[in-house]
Amino acid sequence: MATRILVVDDDPSVRQMLTEYLSAHGYKVAQAASGEAMRAELERGVPAVVLLDVGLPGEDGLTLARYLRERHDVGIIMVTGQGDVVDRVAGLEVGADDYIAKPFDPRELRARLKSVLRRLEKKESAKPHGRVSIGSCFLDLKARTLSDAGGKEIPITSMEFDLLKALVEHPNQVLSRDQLLSLTRNREWEPFDRSIDIRITRLRRKVEDDPARPRVIKTVRGAGYMYIPSK
Repeated sequence: MATRILVVDDDPSVRQMLTEYLSAHGYKVAQAASGEAMRAELERGVPAVVLLDVGLPGEDGLTLARYLRERHDVGIIMVTGQGDVVDRVAGLEVGADDYIAKPFDPRELRARLKSVLRRLEKKESAKPHGRVSIGSCFLDLKARTLSDAGGKEIPITSMEFDLLKALVEHPNQVLSRDQLLSLTRNREWEPFDRSIDIRITRLRRKVEDDPARPRVIKTVRGAGYMYIPSK
């Protein structure tokens, strides 16, 4: 399948130029002129990379980059003005993978796009696959099961499995409740309710040697939860 790219720019001529150029090189391209339109496109399908103009009216590109990084594991290339060094730095600080300044040569943009896609592919290949050790237990990502050290299966709900999978795929990284909701595709939950906390408590009873003093799924006060792999 063609790699999906989302172009977010309020200039229709830029959107059309990039759509035609990238489509001619084998990409599937969607367009959005605003943050609202971007969200609508995300509902239709999450792209591999978003080309995001910093100088959007209303919600600017930096705000939207932060929104994307908190909710989706996508590549982000910021498109900035020629002399906007501050915007470039700010874009990288909010999680953008790269930037390019207007006016740009489409060939340079495609080179940067290919570089970001290679990094994303390498990151994806580094994710755990198959059977993963978590505390004193083993999580089988293919069979969607949890078992103890002796091989006995431990009952686990679909949501609990999705939470564990999200955590083990992001080791030593603090994940907020909102990020966990997005990673488990459960956006209907409210990020500040107790649903995540209750399930984390249940999971600790299954994978921690001492659930009262968790060493595998740590709470980072005011931020979220973090999975600590066994050494």
